[in-house]
Amino acid sequence: MRWIAIAAMVLICGFAARSQSPSVPGATPSGEQIIDRYVEAIGGRAAWQSLHSRTSLGNIEFPTIHVSGTVMIHEKAPNRVLQVVIVEGAVFRQGFDGKVAWSDDPQDGVKTKSGDELSESTRDADFYRPINMKKLYTKVAVTGQEDISGQMAYAVEATSADGTIEKIYFDKQSGLIVRAIARRHAGGQITRFQQDLEDYGEVDGVKLPFTVVQTGSDAPFTIHFGEFHHNVDLEDSEFAKPDVQ
Repeated sequence: MRWIAIAAMVLICGFAARSQSPSVPGATPSGEQIIDRYVEAIGGRAAWQSLHSRTSLGNIEFPTIHVSGTVMIHEKAPNRVLQVVIVEGAVFRQGFDGKVAWSDDPQDGVKTKSGDELSESTRDADFYRPINMKKLYTKVAVTGQEDISGQMAYAVEATSADGTIEKIYFDKQSGLIVRAIARRHAGGQITRFQQDLEDYGEVDGVKLPFTVVQTGSDAPFTIHFGEFHHNVDLEDSEFAKPDVQ
């Protein structure tokens, strides 16, 4: 089994839940206004800046192949991340230590990412991505409104400096992201996937989804997070690329 495509975990951990934020009055807001409202809805800039690390623990299920496992994610500001998935005894890891992006799985062993994979890993690893969206995207355009699971949402196309376009859906009532559609490079292939964010809750003053459903890949999956812990002590060494045995 190849590495499971959870490279967009900063979207998972940064995108948040429904709240009772007031709707933007009047005409359709601009992309910048939608992002400003989103930052407020997830707890505000000050709340996010008070955090410097996060550990996330949960279970992962692959309904099409009838297997399940566990997920552990460690994140440390400003841009370090480690993701570990264990499925039926097989361990899949990928990380970014601030400069080097890598993956480690039973089939391919330890590999260093480069090119588009490195660029995507660098962008995804930003711990403060939820409040840095205006910096990460050179263009944010509202393309309309769509029904997402019975709720209307603003559809936004966000363009990165390298021309990559991600489609992000912000709930009209709450201001929070309920769906993200993106693509990632892996092993010379491009995967387009969709993530739906559900079962939201507040943790240490910020809002995080406790359920994430990803479709569009060869092995769609659902993650149910059970624990989030902030400002834990994480050593830089744990994000480093493992030595090749």
